[in-house]
Amino acid sequence: MEIREATEPRPTVGEVAAGLQRLFALIRWLSPPGLSLTSGATLATLERSGPCRLTALAASEGVTQPAMTQLVGRLADSGLVARRADPDDGRVVYVELTPEGRDLITRRRAVRTERLSVLMARLSQADQDALAAALPAINALASVQRDEQLASAGSFSGGSFTQN
Repeated sequence: MEIREATEPRPTVGEVAAGLQRLFALIRWLSPPGLSLTSGATLATLERSGPCRLTALAASEGVTQPAMTQLVGRLADSGLVARRADPDDGRVVYVELTPEGRDLITRRRAVRTERLSVLMARLSQADQDALAAALPAINALASVQRDEQLASAGSFSGGSFTQN
């Protein structure tokens, strides 16, 4: 943990929010075209979690169930995910990543990695180290957000959704 100099002011929550907004713009730029960020995030969630209930997927991505149903329909039409009914309850829909979906995620990550490596090569070693040091805090912030989102959405018993 770094100790700040007494003369160095601590960033305000507003400044952190502005920095995260700039980070979000960077993430959009790093991501190759052809897939929305929500679609990409949904595929990544399925990769981490394995098959899960459509309702849990909607909650984890912060969208409504009807919106997720439409998104999953488009992803299924593109061959990136597959839907299957729960054999014990036909009303429950599970969504799983297809091999084509997994390949797309791999290709998109490679593009983002290449684009980011070009940018990072232009940073000082100190800035590169600072970015690496910030990763645990960024992951902690994302975990708190995900926990809050899932808690507000209620229980997803019967699904295979897990947090990673």
